[in-house]
Amino acid sequence: MQGKVRHFTHWLQGSSARGGIEVMPMMRMDVFEEHFSEAAFLYFQWERALRGLHYNLEETAQLEERLLAHLDGLVLGGESVAEALLRPALEGEEPGEVFCSVFASIAESPSSTLEAVLALAPVASPVVQASLRRALEVSRRLGLEAALVPLLNSSEASMQALVLEVLAFRGAVPRDAALELLGHEDGRVVVAALKGLGVLGKALGLRELTRLLNDKRPKVRLAAIEYGLMAGVRAAWDACRQEARGRGDGASAARVLQAICGDDNDVEHLVKLTADGVIRTDVLWALGFTGRVAAAEACLELMGQVPSVARLAGEAFSAITGLTLIDTYSVEVEEEESLPPLEEDDLDADLTPRHEDELPVPARASVADWWLRTRQDYLSSARYLGGKPFSGTALLAALANGSMRRRHVLAQELALRTQGAHCVQTLALTARQVAELAGAARVAATVPTRPLARTFGE
Repeated sequence: MQGKVRHFTHWLQGSSARGGIEVMPMMRMDVFEEHFSEAAFLYFQWERALRGLHYNLEETAQLEERLLAHLDGLVLGGESVAEALLRPALEGEEPGEVFCSVFASIAESPSSTLEAVLALAPVASPVVQASLRRALEVSRRLGLEAALVPLLNSSEASMQALVLEVLAFRGAVPRDAALELLGHEDGRVVVAALKGLGVLGKALGLRELTRLLNDKRPKVRLAAIEYGLMAGVRAAWDACRQEARGRGDGASAARVLQAICGDDNDVEHLVKLTADGVIRTDVLWALGFTGRVAAAEACLELMGQVPSVARLAGEAFSAITGLTLIDTYSVEVEEEESLPPLEEDDLDADLTPRHEDELPVPARASVADWWLRTRQDYLSSARYLGGKPFSGTALLAALANGSMRRRHVLAQELALRTQGAHCVQTLALTARQVAELAGAARVAATVPTRPLARTFGE
């Protein structure tokens, strides 16, 4: 990094010797403005890539490298750039500019700068706070965790939640502090405390976990379910199944957990839920992670539905069987885009393209013909990932090389199957992800493959 800094500074400033005196021309602010503009744009591209259908980890790393290069350029601008560009952006509402401003401002600055940035959190809008949090999560500032921990004692619940979320993301929540905050009245604080607690040693007692599993707040229940599943607690699995039957805020995520942990009965239950048009698309997302032949065949049937359903059915079928939906296995569909009446138009609607709209529409007849020819190669009793028998090695390969869109659930399964010992933070900088994958790869052969539902105790 120091070599990069010297090279960049030399290029940026230039130098000349006149009469034995070295003259350093002023740094051009328009260069830094370009860095700022490009970084804000690339931030959105990077965030989208981290969840994207058409990106894998290597491709995301290439995009990230460009983003970090522009951010490094802003850091090198020092106080003059901070004053002219970064601080004014903190007062705005543009998420990309807020992220870049926070990331660059705190990179190598005095502690007072970090304190000033953090002081914005309690009064910031949700949009600004989200960007501020992301910058803190992926910041490369040395000693950041130590500076954040004292703020867990803040009287502001929003500040406590923010700090907990950042520390949980960075794997640096003090266990005693997390346990203490599990009784907080703010649900966001409780969720962050659960995520930061970890399960090694099963620090959370069964009585406390049972209380959280019965909490009235869906996000708290869901966080307690995931914690309990990693700890192998039967009550958490029962709560997961119960949550998955409903239509509340946590039902969709609970169905995904049911898909990756469940047995044949759970797959059968999820297949039946595809008859419910209200939750069908959510159920199809979950079915793709079951890896079962019964789920693949249910998805094949649903490929004849409207494109929005057919796309997700095709994605789930492909995730199980390994068939790539290109060429003769996909069709071009022209969907009419009619504008609503002006008085009904939602001017505040999010117009960002959805990842699921980028999925191919399967050619059902061609896919059905392929399945008829290859069905004999798949055992009804087995589980598959991308057409290969499920194993720890297959799971790590999918995390290392597969579409970013599906990696978040795969990482969740890795954490569950290793009881929290190996977690890949799929929204972190890619260097961290690569290191975490390398650690998990060393135990890939020992990752259990049987349905987790059969392993949960009491």
